[in-house]
Amino acid sequence: MPRFAVIAALATLVSPLGAQDTRTVAEPKIPPACATLDASLVPVGDTTLADADEGRLDTDRIQRAIDGCAAGRAVVLKADGPRRAFLGGPLKLRPGVTLVVDSGAILFGSRDPEVYATSAGSCGVRKEGARGCRPLIAVDRADHAGVMGGGTIDGRGWATMAGQTISWWDLAQQARTGPPQQNPRMIQTNGSNDFTLYGITLRNSPNFHVVFDRGDGFTAWGVKIHTPSPNARNTDGIDPAGATNVTITRSWILTGDDNVAIKGGSAKTTHVTVSHNHFYRGHGMSIGSETNAGVERVLVTDLTVDGADNGLRIKSNASRGGLVSNVTYENVCIRKTKEPIFMDTHYSASPQTTGTLIPVFRDIVLRNVRVLDAGRITLDGYDAERRLGITLDGVTFDDVATVKLKASHADVTLGAGGTNLPIAGDDVKMTGPAVRKDAAAAPSCEGRFAPFPVR
Repeated sequence: MPRFAVIAALATLVSPLGAQDTRTVAEPKIPPACATLDASLVPVGDTTLADADEGRLDTDRIQRAIDGCAAGRAVVLKADGPRRAFLGGPLKLRPGVTLVVDSGAILFGSRDPEVYATSAGSCGVRKEGARGCRPLIAVDRADHAGVMGGGTIDGRGWATMAGQTISWWDLAQQARTGPPQQNPRMIQTNGSNDFTLYGITLRNSPNFHVVFDRGDGFTAWGVKIHTPSPNARNTDGIDPAGATNVTITRSWILTGDDNVAIKGGSAKTTHVTVSHNHFYRGHGMSIGSETNAGVERVLVTDLTVDGADNGLRIKSNASRGGLVSNVTYENVCIRKTKEPIFMDTHYSASPQTTGTLIPVFRDIVLRNVRVLDAGRITLDGYDAERRLGITLDGVTFDDVATVKLKASHADVTLGAGGTNLPIAGDDVKMTGPAVRKDAAAAPSCEGRFAPFPVR
């Protein structure tokens, strides 16, 4: 096995990441191979394939290898000299089986919507109703599966769809008004426990990159998600939904929507740790907007957010809201971000937004958070009875004089570290020590930011 696998084999157990994931999380190891498949296609410029190769799907041979693999083993996709590319349509992982994309290899997603369609003409179009596309990699009730390796999975969301004149991302932009786009996700798990992503690079998904839905035990370790286009709408990085015991760690995420979005729509999400990560362009470290089943016991620690639209964000409204509680953000550095802190119970709401699913955010703690410039801050409780409850403990803005604050129906507690941001607004109540006048006690962000590791 190449260099990445050697590193994986030397992985040692790490101490618990101190957090709200109740598991003891160790660096994953790549399982031994049950089958190794050599690439047969030569990529064009590392980003796509020649037109003549677009029909040469590897889906069947990869799926046969997965189906024939015993639990605890891996199917390895391997580069063979200049032949480094595989072309895939929908794949299904089996219980205990890991798909390894080895260093130097690329698994491209097909540009043909019909390959993903759940029924004729259902994918690559705009229409209401059930999801019309199967994901590139599905993990349905398959415990202990994974996707690993030092290689790349590329959904080519930017590329023109076969038989059309627009790309997947163009379709998503058109869907800002009218029916939604039907685009395939990259990796979707449903009812699967103990799923692992390790070392893999995911890029250019037509829709969400990773969704972990209704499972117990998810680890993303050393993952790179790179979708550099600002027009890549609805390309969330990692979305745990209805999930328990989640760790996202030591990863780099640059995408066209939420870098991470923790959702509680179909079921409650609880016991989540997001640690030692770097976020770049995107919509930040988000919770919501689906929170109606609840989100609780989340720890975000040792995070940098660099050049994003949002930093720390909790969002919902009365059409999809619920209780978000016991959420701690600590040791966070934010810069060049439009809205560094955004807690909004009226997210995307209009006068026509109605419902009885009222969002309530409480027991939210920001500790040792530094914003190196300014930006807009939103601290928005729903109303006088359903208030935002938030503690600010060592929250510092280097350019505090230009911060724009919107606050309402909020109970703000100042911890020992306080904040240098004057807090005022409609129905805002404050307890704790006085607001600090300077940023002298700000946590250091020196050496914390890092460029995205493209290679």
